[in-house]
Amino acid sequence: MPGPDVLVAGAGMGGLVAAARAREVGAEVAVLEKGDRPGGSMLLSGGFVWRYREWERFRIECPGGDPDLQRLVWERLDAGLAWLEELGAPVLSRETGNPLTTGVRFDPAGLTAALVARAGEIRLGEALGELPRDVPVVLATGGFHADEGLVREHITPHATELVLRGNPWSRGDGLRLGLERGASLTAGMDEFWGRNMPAPPARIAPEGFRSLGQSYARHATVTNVAGDRYTPQTWSEIDVAQWTARQPRARAWYAVADEALGEQVRERTVAELVEAARAAGAPVERRERDTIVEVVAGITTTLGGLRSDTRGRVADGLYAVGADAGGISTGGWASTLASALVFGRIAADAALAD
Repeated sequence: MPGPDVLVAGAGMGGLVAAARAREVGAEVAVLEKGDRPGGSMLLSGGFVWRYREWERFRIECPGGDPDLQRLVWERLDAGLAWLEELGAPVLSRETGNPLTTGVRFDPAGLTAALVARAGEIRLGEALGELPRDVPVVLATGGFHADEGLVREHITPHATELVLRGNPWSRGDGLRLGLERGASLTAGMDEFWGRNMPAPPARIAPEGFRSLGQSYARHATVTNVAGDRYTPQTWSEIDVAQWTARQPRARAWYAVADEALGEQVRERTVAELVEAARAAGAPVERRERDTIVEVVAGITTTLGGLRSDTRGRVADGLYAVGADAGGISTGGWASTLASALVFGRIAADAALAD
């Protein structure tokens, strides 16, 4: 029996897109997924797939990224979103809630199901241990956010203190396989996307990864245990989470003045986010004119990875998409689901053409 035309390692956004696209053009595809379900960290996300409205803003927000790769995401995302809708992915909203960005919010479970239906058989509980020599491979294993050793090596010595906000299976498998084949790393290996979360003894289940995010640092005074202050630099507060991750025990404290409690953060107020932390069991202290919330850095996905060309190629016969590839968000934050969608399609076509 003939083997597959392309092998996909990982069944998150990037891997499912690559598999669905390859099958769409008539290829035989084998998909290996280390975990016990498809969807990866996409299934735990809010389902927003977006790009910056203006190309210049993309470059300002992510100045360290590869402009050729970024340009492809910016130019091709809209077509990718239309393709997902054609596959039957259910749309929750056509607004991102941010005037700087444009995109679509999908239902994560429905998006996963639509892609799974087109991706073919997915072999769950099966990791790719070594690369074959006779079939092209698309690496889509989700980066290394769940590997404490790699996070300690590249991001912070306080890796054991971080709250894991992504899937538990992304432990650098794609990174290792790519380097063994001769691929190289991008800049930004010390960068990650995440949110500060309620500190222990707070209870944080996967369904609370989004709702418990303490994303109001710009409305608070942020300090570490020594009292050193940090001023947020980005609209996304990605810098706040990265700063917190490198503080003792990956902790910070938000002091929220009473007059800031009514400030809006998307669909909720600061007061509602503080109350969510309190209800989860986090240390929340009421003072005379402010409220102090202890937070811990949460890591969702890594942003540095394997260096690829504009076809997703990282080495001979080897392609990387999603968090296994770096060079998109470097220096800031751009939608990782967007880059996984665009390059999942690009890499599938390139692997089959090669």
